[in-house]
Amino acid sequence: MTDEIERHRIERSRRDAMLGGVCAGIARQFCWSVTGTRVGYVILSIISAAFPGILVYIILWLLLPQAQD
Repeated sequence: MTDEIERHRIERSRRDAMLGGVCAGIARQFCWSVTGTRVGYVILSIISAAFPGILVYIILWLLLPQAQD
């Protein structure tokens, strides 16, 4: 059970990070394109007036553990 929880945990990527590795970690977890995830996040942030997207990114940056890759 513990191994299964560890496998499904979202972690910030060190290898594919541009800023904090949040989008790369989300993309890796769901087997999505890193570039597509970043573009989608930026578009979603712009649509939501940018501030909530930036705030969510900073919160995730602080809360998500960094991957050991």
